[in-house]
Amino acid sequence: MGILNVTPDSFSDGGRFVAAEAALAHAQAMEAAGADMIDIGAESTRPGFAPVDEAEEWARLEPVLAPLLARIALPVSVDTTKAAVARRAALLGATAINDVSGLRADPAMAEVAAASGAALIVMHHCAEADAARDIVADMLAFFGETLERAEKAGVAREKIVLDPGVGFGKTLRQNLQAIDACGALREKFGLPVLIGASRKSFIGALTGAPVGERLAGTLAAHLRAFSRGASIFRVHDVAEHVGALRIWSEIERA
Repeated sequence: MGILNVTPDSFSDGGRFVAAEAALAHAQAMEAAGADMIDIGAESTRPGFAPVDEAEEWARLEPVLAPLLARIALPVSVDTTKAAVARRAALLGATAINDVSGLRADPAMAEVAAASGAALIVMHHCAEADAARDIVADMLAFFGETLERAEKAGVAREKIVLDPGVGFGKTLRQNLQAIDACGALREKFGLPVLIGASRKSFIGALTGAPVGERLAGTLAAHLRAFSRGASIFRVHDVAEHVGALRIWSEIERA
């Protein structure tokens, strides 16, 4: 899953793809590099982000989303916590909704997902980090409740993907545990697991690398998650991940 941020303030590439043509060119480059889908977001979710209202988010998103769907052959997911934005995106042709709130931010999100037939990615998060928290137990409880909400709204279970939420209200140790918990999530719920550790701050904390130099740490984290059952990887560096995952898979097959 190639990341396309049409935001001025995302932690890694904020402002680079605000212009529609730059965003479209980047999406096409990720497609050429081997991405299987594109995830587009118009509101940053980095720590300390500035929230935007529905009108502003859609004003950023719509000028890119419509031509994007026309120019690439890949499925597109929309990274939003607002049901109205998700509804409008699905009507344009987005095939997945990526809700980092895990159906907590907007009570209507589950109903929108059900009505649209879109796939639904739900992410675990905590309001703030607490070193005393058993993060794996917390994730299992969180997703159990999330799946109940989705089921009541009519979302087909086979449409749901779980995201452990690396970097969202977790300590350094808990981020590492969240990556390793992909296997526990697969075993408990039998659903696909998405992991998004790309360039995140825990890598910098461990290696000292600045944001633009965290590819090695990202690949290590994602390959560990792959070995533990993750099957979707939300990344900035598509070609490098395609190559790494192919080599890993070929070694396993051999």
